[in-house]
Amino acid sequence: MRALRILLIVAVVLGGILVGIDRLAVSYAESEASSRVKLSGTRSDSIEVDIKGFPFLTQVADKRFDEVDVTATGVRATAGDKNIRVGELAMALRDVTVTGDWAGAKAGSASGTALISYADLTAASDRGATIAYGGDGKLKVTGSVKILGRSLTRSVLSTVTVVNGDTLKVRADEVPGAGIPGVEDLVRERTDFERPIGMIGGMKVEKVEPRPDGLAVMVTGKDVVLAG
Repeated sequence: MRALRILLIVAVVLGGILVGIDRLAVSYAESEASSRVKLSGTRSDSIEVDIKGFPFLTQVADKRFDEVDVTATGVRATAGDKNIRVGELAMALRDVTVTGDWAGAKAGSASGTALISYADLTAASDRGATIAYGGDGKLKVTGSVKILGRSLTRSVLSTVTVVNGDTLKVRADEVPGAGIPGVEDLVRERTDFERPIGMIGGMKVEKVEPRPDGLAVMVTGKDVVLAG
């Protein structure tokens, strides 16, 4: 019985050591990945990587990870010759395989949410209009128009939708003074717009949702590339 107790104690101690080594390894790998990884087609201020699953060292040997979470801040997605800034992009990557000699990785599938502040959305509108949260899933778009020689400020509640998986479309639900000839067209020239945002992190935009803290953009993708 004494020998059995000693054996059990040794097994527990060794198990704890192995778990500790495994956790140290994953912590080191996350730190290295955070400093080196890049999202396809974007630039970022910072990236944090969280590798899920246990044991980590077994996944390393297989060069395959079941689940990896990535959070990027200050992302600048490119669409044509223009950029749009994304304050934060949180992604869940599945079936991640290492490519080459640990030079990069590819996720079999990915989903996430990008949060664009209203200040950044205003900068991207190119219409001289200010965009804010309008409540109840709407945007509030405010712009100045000239009517009969007078400069007037008008605000509208607008709906934002996705076009072709890579473009935001903002259109006013109603325009104040629309019954006056020419007024609606003048207001819509300032408040309605479409803005390409590209493939954020190599992923397609599925839907958008105005929130008090910004415009939430839900994205999904397959075979998403992470460059080293």
